[in-house]
Amino acid sequence: MEDKLSQQSKLEFENLVEETSHFVRTTFVSRHKKFDEFFRELLENAERSLNDMFVRTYGMLYMQNSEVFQDLFTELKRYYTGGNVNLEEMLNDFWARLLERMFQLINPQYHFSEDYLECVSKYTDQLKPFGDVPRKLKVQVTRAFIAARTFVQGLTVGREVANRVSKVSPTPGCIRALMKMLYCPYCRGLPTVKPCNNYCLNVMKGCLANQADLDTEWNLFIDAMLLVAERLEGPFNIESVMDPIDVKISEAIMNMQENSMQVSAKIFQGCGQPKPAPGLRSSRSVPENFNTRFRPYNPEERPTTAAGTSLDRLVPLGKIQLHEYSHPMIFETPWSLRCPKVKVKSQETWLERTIWRTMQHGVTDIKEKLKLSKKFWSTLPYTICKDERVTAGPSVEEDCWNGHTKARYLPEIMNDGLTNQINNPEVDVDITRPDTFIRQQIMALRVMTNKLKNAYNGNDVNFQDTSDETSGSGSGSGCTDDICPTEFDFITTEAPPVDSDRREVEASAIQPGWSLQTLLVIFISLVLQRQWR
Repeated sequence: MEDKLSQQSKLEFENLVEETSHFVRTTFVSRHKKFDEFFRELLENAERSLNDMFVRTYGMLYMQNSEVFQDLFTELKRYYTGGNVNLEEMLNDFWARLLERMFQLINPQYHFSEDYLECVSKYTDQLKPFGDVPRKLKVQVTRAFIAARTFVQGLTVGREVANRVSKVSPTPGCIRALMKMLYCPYCRGLPTVKPCNNYCLNVMKGCLANQADLDTEWNLFIDAMLLVAERLEGPFNIESVMDPIDVKISEAIMNMQENSMQVSAKIFQGCGQPKPAPGLRSSRSVPENFNTRFRPYNPEERPTTAAGTSLDRLVPLGKIQLHEYSHPMIFETPWSLRCPKVKVKSQETWLERTIWRTMQHGVTDIKEKLKLSKKFWSTLPYTICKDERVTAGPSVEEDCWNGHTKARYLPEIMNDGLTNQINNPEVDVDITRPDTFIRQQIMALRVMTNKLKNAYNGNDVNFQDTSDETSGSGSGSGCTDDICPTEFDFITTEAPPVDSDRREVEASAIQPGWSLQTLLVIFISLVLQRQWR
């Protein structure tokens, strides 16, 4: 009978702990699921919005180069899901690839080898062809994604720690004390008398001594989670980054168009004069396969202000003059392309904002639940002993079971934690042998708290050391002096003569004729008309 009661006591204790910790466990499980779903949906809609806008704006020219943008979102998703992605390096690569594509399309009369394009990409930081957009976007994206990924990782760690710690394995000394508290009244003929509240507290504090030691690190973890949640609601708001990302990238493309002549000239001088593309009849020839969207350019159609500044970017249909090597023609472009900062309200935008508002409400809800979970492990004995199924309650001090008879419980209540159980009158606790499993959870919380604190400051600890080693002060390009080209101070905008030491381009590497990518040349040359005219 004693063995059966011992097993029954153990089972009841485990169930009590699991039931009491249900709130904390479900908080992390359900909120992690919702936040993750909302964030993924926001990313999907941002990618779809960019794709739809660029297809409408750039048409086939975008579709032929869409993998550059698809790869950007793929890497963002991979980072969010825990992939080994350095956000800063990934964004730098994106702008370098975009510069390579645009440089080829701006200069279709030349053929560029892979080595030449690699040289071109090294000028991304130096020449800033996209203006200040890459720098601003890098700051916004890194801070928002670091905060979001770390926050969802924190929810995961909290869930795992709560699940593991709630599955306690009571010691033999704990089981004996539980049986004495729960079933000895039956043996004394007092089946209706419940344990005294203070008696229950000493038993539970002895049985949950190791769990109580988790409390300090748990509270620091919860505080760090709340700080990052505030960032997600405020300055690291992911909506402020992802909702207008299509407009921001389009603005960068416009900046490149405005500076394309200067950029091309400096790259030609730094990387050498490329060879003409095979099959090009003359530097001023017009491809025969231009479609009907192109028509002869009429200078009188180009409106100007009183100061002579072009108003192309302020009219629904802009006129883009081609390079000097082609006949003057114009390319009609929609309003959204000419004025990228004016974003037409769409169903996608409304949906994104609806999703973000839902996610914001979710973050607010998570914050409230997290606050309630503070000091959970140290208050667990009190929560269990308040259960009317377990004890007579705090108000009943005389008519309760004190471990010996029906009377007041006199011993003092022990403090929390393992070391404070050395004189526990109810449970034999070996304070020299901390539970290694609980110590592992404490370490997991400590590591996660450190990540959260870094995320609060906009830093990603996963790449902090690597970044510091490769980028120096953080503003460098990561190149060494003997590899990266030095900075040039150019006065002329003409390309220098062909360098005999420069790379040779094989004609077989080029397909004859004009591809649809040539069309992007026209689009990407918005302001070149002012330069050439």
